[in-house]
Amino acid sequence: MWEADDSQDLWSTPGNSPAASMAHGERMVGSELTPEDLDVDRTLRPQRLDDYCGQEHIKQSLRVLIEAAQSRGETLDHVIFSGPPGLGKTTLATVIANELGAQIKTTSGPAIARTGDLAAILTNLQPGDVLFIDEIHRLNRSVEEVLYPAMEDFALDIVIGKGPAARSIRLDIPKFTLVAATTRSGMLTGPLRDRFGISYRLDYYTVEELAQIVTRSATILGVTIDHPSALEIGSRSRGTPRLANRLLKRVRDYAQVRGNGPIELDICRQALEFFEIDELGLDWMDIRILETLAKTFSGRAVGLTTLASAVGEDPGTLEDVYEPYLLQCGLMIRTPQGRQATLRTFEHLGIEPTL
Repeated sequence: MWEADDSQDLWSTPGNSPAASMAHGERMVGSELTPEDLDVDRTLRPQRLDDYCGQEHIKQSLRVLIEAAQSRGETLDHVIFSGPPGLGKTTLATVIANELGAQIKTTSGPAIARTGDLAAILTNLQPGDVLFIDEIHRLNRSVEEVLYPAMEDFALDIVIGKGPAARSIRLDIPKFTLVAATTRSGMLTGPLRDRFGISYRLDYYTVEELAQIVTRSATILGVTIDHPSALEIGSRSRGTPRLANRLLKRVRDYAQVRGNGPIELDICRQALEFFEIDELGLDWMDIRILETLAKTFSGRAVGLTTLASAVGEDPGTLEDVYEPYLLQCGLMIRTPQGRQATLRTFEHLGIEPTL
């Protein structure tokens, strides 16, 4: 339940801090959402399921569920998407709203600071609206408690007054569909997770799927690109559409200045090399980390703090931003003694193992 208070309506675009500037400039392969990405998303983001590339199982499942709900004249059950940043969770929320023919209201977990904030949002919904909450795992626990009856019974429990004179009333709200996204599903509480009738985890995209996305985005941007170049960009995008679109824009810029305009394989590779993105999608900082493990520490295991000091990075940033992809590629392993380079690291760097 929540106590009535003065609160403001909090419609806000899901916020993510821009990628941090570094010695070599902004990190191009960071998965953080940048202001530039927001501008690109408005034009490149698919609006319907037929336009959405990849995640075929999720698309087919959603198509069935949406059609079933519409045929019964009901609202779609609440949906939650989980997975790493940049895979299309926000896009799918917009697609769901468009397929339902409904309005979408967007906010984020950190933006809903008080129970009154959530109440203001819920009471302003219209029947059938889609409410999208990004990073829902960051919701305040007291706010989360208010969300439970809203999801289950489409009602708000309000406490009026204080002390012995306080009384509780239940306020009905319009039926709506909550679509939520989280990059850390393990931080969701059990009661909140259980109230979502539909749950999907988004997987990384294949190179061919990313090439389709690059080709589609290039068409929207008015850029000519051949299929080998689209595959080349896709192969260096870490399985993430956001990065694929970002690299496409940089290659387009390079081709416009250093080439003849159209993106062909040779100019595409030159551009990616110019921006220090190698064939695995690693940037200069990734290479610096691997070289430190392989050369400075000769392949021996090293603690996180020591490694962070050696590369001049914060330990938390190293662990949360850089490590996941290096682990996924098999270029780094975690041992009880610390972080350690693998044989694949030495092969990729072209150096001989010393151990």
